[in-house]
Amino acid sequence: MLRLEKIHKSYTIGKNALHVLKGIDLTIEEGELAAIMGSSGSGKSTLLNILGLLDDYDSGEYHLDGRLMKGLSETRAAIYRSQSLGFVFQSFNLIPFKTAAENVALPLYYQKVRRKKRNKLAREYLEKVGLLEWADHLPTELSGGQMQRVAIARALISRPKVIFADEPTGALDSTTSLEVMDVLQAINAEGVTMVIVTHEHDIAGMCGRVIHLNDGMIETDERNAAAAA
Repeated sequence: MLRLEKIHKSYTIGKNALHVLKGIDLTIEEGELAAIMGSSGSGKSTLLNILGLLDDYDSGEYHLDGRLMKGLSETRAAIYRSQSLGFVFQSFNLIPFKTAAENVALPLYYQKVRRKKRNKLAREYLEKVGLLEWADHLPTELSGGQMQRVAIARALISRPKVIFADEPTGALDSTTSLEVMDVLQAINAEGVTMVIVTHEHDIAGMCGRVIHLNDGMIETDERNAAAAA
């Protein structure tokens, strides 16, 4: 599903080049639930941005579902993201003046799906994450955990093949974090490939695979048999 070979990425800061990723080799199979961990500056966010087509790489190869992703225009990258990828962020990124249902339906609005159909689907996906009764509430009327579940429903509504979650529990208390992870695990159990960046060991422990980055390289890549089961 996701295959990286010898991926390098550098950023220019003033007159200096910062080498962030240093020859990453990584394959994530269809249906996996993988966590990416690492200290600040290890390259985990850069790696996630490349996997999610939010940033390009300098050298190497990245294949998404068998297709080489290299030098994409922003328009082409946006099409791939719209068709195949979903995103969940720590800060939820909900539009404050739109209801939960309207936030969930937003990706379908950009895909020019008719209002009646997208509203129906939005409520179906809110029901999927246990929030149907909150469909007409604004984000300010929801708890942090509820807002994150709205964000998950929004990521799901386009039926992506892969969901990328960047610190999805970082702004939540421990109990709510586990509830959100239960939702993500249930979605993964339906066959959706999932990659989660996290600094929380208990969250990583709920994933079937844990990849540790250190100084732009993969330090360890371990399977978690208990979580996978």
